[in-house]
Amino acid sequence: MANSVTVRPRPWGYWIGKGIQYGVLILFALYVLVPFFWVVSTALKSQIEIAQDPLGPPPTWRWENIVQAWELGNFGRYFLNSVVVTVPIVLLVVSLSCLAGYGLARLKMPGRNFIFYLFLLGLMIPLFYILRDIGVLGTYWAMILPQTAISLPFGIFFMRAFFSGLPWDLADAAKIDGCNDFGVFGRVMLPLAGPAVAALVVFNFMGAWNAFLLPLIYMQTESLRPMMVGMMFFTTRYGVDYSMSMAGTLIIMLPVMVVYVIFQRQFIQGLTAGAVKG
Repeated sequence: MANSVTVRPRPWGYWIGKGIQYGVLILFALYVLVPFFWVVSTALKSQIEIAQDPLGPPPTWRWENIVQAWELGNFGRYFLNSVVVTVPIVLLVVSLSCLAGYGLARLKMPGRNFIFYLFLLGLMIPLFYILRDIGVLGTYWAMILPQTAISLPFGIFFMRAFFSGLPWDLADAAKIDGCNDFGVFGRVMLPLAGPAVAALVVFNFMGAWNAFLLPLIYMQTESLRPMMVGMMFFTTRYGVDYSMSMAGTLIIMLPVMVVYVIFQRQFIQGLTAGAVKG
């Protein structure tokens, strides 16, 4: 006769803990999704419909608002400008952060901790006058150079933490096989740092794509404006065109969402594997 297995009911404390856990997750999901729904619904309404019901869903889904915002806001040109400044920033920050992070984490050299903390201080110098003196104001470099410099301290900190957590035996084995320091970095360590690199790409793409203050100050020429600065077109002294503003916001959000979806798996792995090591 088979032995019967007695299943004991879980204690009330277990269900209370689960209820609190899922309740917090639901609240966080609402905190993220409700503003997104409001942006989408406002973008697809007319001005009259927004005034009548600001928070409700659109009675008629006006997809033509997206096309109208793209055309009226000159987003074709601004989108190209955003790509031109964002791609070099991401490439520079990721490549320099990987090199500096690996060097500060793995190479034994005098003063490396001092150099690391010096990087963390960032740049505390008047960038406007330096950019003016070297003659890059009014060009794409006026955005690329400062944004790269501002993003490097976090990038170096992030990559140093990841490289510090990798086993030293891998580097020793590669050197035994004849690799020098650059070979160890390029052939062994950098491929293992793929999740951290993907996370850094997402962080820097979001920062550069959504930048507003730096291009507003350093890129005052109309033909150089990125999309975030171009959003000011919908704000005049007579008021704000909320329908067009939200449609423009939706257009700006889409590339960020696409980049995150592409690197989602590596992004999460990079945060959980690299950011907690140091």
